[in-house]
Amino acid sequence: MMQARIYRPARTATQSGRAKSQRWILEFAPASARQRDPLMGWTGSRDTLAQLRIGFDSAEEAVAYAERCGLHYVLDRGEERKPQPKNYADNFRFDRPEPWTH
Repeated sequence: MMQARIYRPARTATQSGRAKSQRWILEFAPASARQRDPLMGWTGSRDTLAQLRIGFDSAEEAVAYAERCGLHYVLDRGEERKPQPKNYADNFRFDRPEPWTH
């Protein structure tokens, strides 16, 4: 039986936006270990499902797809992001904990 992982990817470290982190991804676990090519030294495998990533708008859609296809899956909900509201004017408040200087 094929093993699949359903998760929502984290945002990239180089960007502050959350553009590609809202969709749910279904990825297959590797079926075989990677092997080193003796001539070129590249690593690879004959597992073509390792290249497949399917995106869904919600976790329920991904779970329904996995169950419809008869896949064993692991649902990784992760942690919800808790945004901290920030205001630019707070940089110039008089009651700041430490003084603001250049």
